[in-house]
Parts: sequence; structure tokens; C-alpha cells
Amino acid sequence: MAEIVIENAVKRFGSFTAIDNVSLTVHDQEFVVLLGPSGCGKTTLLRAVAGLGVVDSGRVLIGDKDVTFLQPKHRNISMVFQNYAIFPHMKVFDNIAFGLKMRKAPRQVVEERVENAAKLLHIENMLDRYPSAMSGGQRQRVAVARAIAVDSDVLLMDEPLSNLDALLRLEMRAELKSLLNRLHATTIYVTHDQIEALSMGDRIAVMYNGSILQIDHPTRVYDLPVDQFVGSFIGNPPMNFMTARVERVGGRVQVKIGDFALTPIPEMDQPLARYEGKEIFVGIRAENMEPLAQPAAGALQATVDVVEPLGSQNLLTVHVGGGPIKVSTHPDFPASAGGDVWLSFPPQKIRWIDRDTGKAITPDLAAVLA
Repeated sequence: MAEIVIENAVKRFGSFTAIDNVSLTVHDQEFVVLLGPSGCGKTTLLRAVAGLGVVDSGRVLIGDKDVTFLQPKHRNISMVFQNYAIFPHMKVFDNIAFGLKMRKAPRQVVEERVENAAKLLHIENMLDRYPSAMSGGQRQRVAVARAIAVDSDVLLMDEPLSNLDALLRLEMRAELKSLLNRLHATTIYVTHDQIEALSMGDRIAVMYNGSILQIDHPTRVYDLPVDQFVGSFIGNPPMNFMTARVERVGGRVQVKIGDFALTPIPEMDQPLARYEGKEIFVGIRAENMEPLAQPAAGALQATVDVVEPLGSQNLLTVHVGGGPIKVSTHPDFPASAGGDVWLSFPPQKIRWIDRDTGKAITPDLAAVLA
């Protein structure tokens, strides 16, 4: 069993707090992605698990063993670095075998594991090459093969695909996910690329300013962000946020964007009623609005600023309530700069955000269970 438990971890560099009281559990054989912008603390947290940096307070456990102060070689972990970190003077075979040789594995075991790892990464015909004779993608495969050859309890990956071009990254992402599914390794994967996170992880932990804001299944993080930052960071384009005012009309709560009124789902009546007379943010994703070419009841009129054809869809930048938002449409949808569209908002797709705190306003549990 290789469950990873991080308890109340704190790491400071002078006056800067890189990890701020972070707790995280990665279950045995689970693939968790640490996602966030540069400087949010994700790599520092990964290095604390690897033993490449010691936390100032808190604990790190692998399995049932407290490894907080253990050297990396005593943690039974493997790590793949952003810059590959393969040895240029060694052939591919020796690079893959390096960790096994450091552990003094028998020669037969070394040869068997190197060959198996090379086959899994489709580089079995390159074992006699030097890294200088390989492409960036092939070198990355060597780095991954070296990590899996030692059969560690835990696999740690620090932005392993960031140095690859877009098409190769797409190919490697699918291959890597398939490989890790077969290996059943407990994995922590660090990235700032939300597409990698959404497509690969069993769960995503979104980090910001040294803290984990939300950890959940990728679909839930995407659909139900806990705050404005998560909604704006996850998604391409990010979630739209519009300023609106909460009012009560005929006993029901309405949320108005200018003169346009949105009626929330019944479960949101009570939590939104607490904001009566106040401004909040209305959040909705580009693909969750229904664009209409003609006026319709219950649809908000908007002016098109920009049309971006993207092949499978068009992305419209439209002007609503004093600011721009993004709307995804079918490629054949009739829209042009300067023209008008009408937007329908499915109530179940709207997310409500407290303007002061940035936190999501959620249904009362009693109302949901009723």
C-alpha cells in the first residue's frame, strides 16, 4: 500500500510562505494532479513528498511510514523532472538502469526491467543510443522509463510534458495516462496546464498562494468551482463572470443583469435571498449558454465584438452588462462583428459567486435533500 498523506505542511523561504498549512491524501494507486499558476507552491509540495525539500512544520507519510525527514533514497519513490535530467554521457540503457544499479539490483533484474520499461515506452530499439541522438519526446520517454523501471511505491512527476511541442504533448499525454493506468502506481503529477489536469487525473487539487482551494474529480472542479479563482483558472476559455443584483419579485428571488432577470433553481432561493439588494457575480461557461440568432423570451441581448473560428466551434466575444464575455457556438451559427445575438441561460448551469469573498454561493443542504 502506497497511500500518501500530507498533514498541515508549511514551507517558508524567508518571509515568503510557499506552502501554507496544506493537508492532502493521495489514495493507494490514485493519480492526483496538482494544478495551479507559477509560484502557487505545487512543485514545493511535490519536492516535500520526494524528500528534496523538508517542510518547516507538518508531516509527510508514505504508506504508514513517517518520511518527513527521510532522505529521498529511503522513501522508495521515483521522480520525473521537467528538464528530463537524463545523463548525456550515458546510453539509453544505462540511463534507464541508473536507479536499479544504485539499488544494487542483480544484473539479470536490471536487464529485464530496463527492457520491459523500454517496451512500455516504445523505445526498445533505442537502448544503444546517446540522448544527443534523440528528439525531445524520445528523451522524455527515457526519463519516464527510468522512473518506472525501479518499481517504486510512488511516482512523482513535475511538469514532464511542458518542454514538448503541442502535438507531441497531446500524443504523450494519452500514452502516459494509458501507461499509468496499467502500472497502478500512486502518482502525484504537477502541471500548470489545465488540459493535462482535466484529461489525466483521477482528482485535481487546485493550488493558489500556497493553499489547496479545491480537490475533486476533474468534472466537478470544472462544473462546480468553489470560488471565482478556480472558475477563472479552469477552462479554455475561462468561466464568464457578470455583475448582477439580487432582488425579490412576487415572492421569488431574481438576479438581474441590468434589466435582464434570471430566475435561479428553487434550491438557490434561500441562499440567494440573503444577498437581496446586493451585487453578486453570475458565473457561466462559454459552452453552457444557448446562443440564438433572433430575439426570444427569456434571452439576453448582446452585441458581438469578435468572432473567432476554431474549426469545431466559433468563439464569440460579446458585450454584456458593461463587459465582454465568451460564448461558444456551432461553426455554422450566423454571427458577425457588430451584430446582435440573444443568449439563453440554463438555470442549472449558472454558478453564483459572492462578490466580496469570491466564494461560491451553494444550495442549502436541507433544500437539496428535501
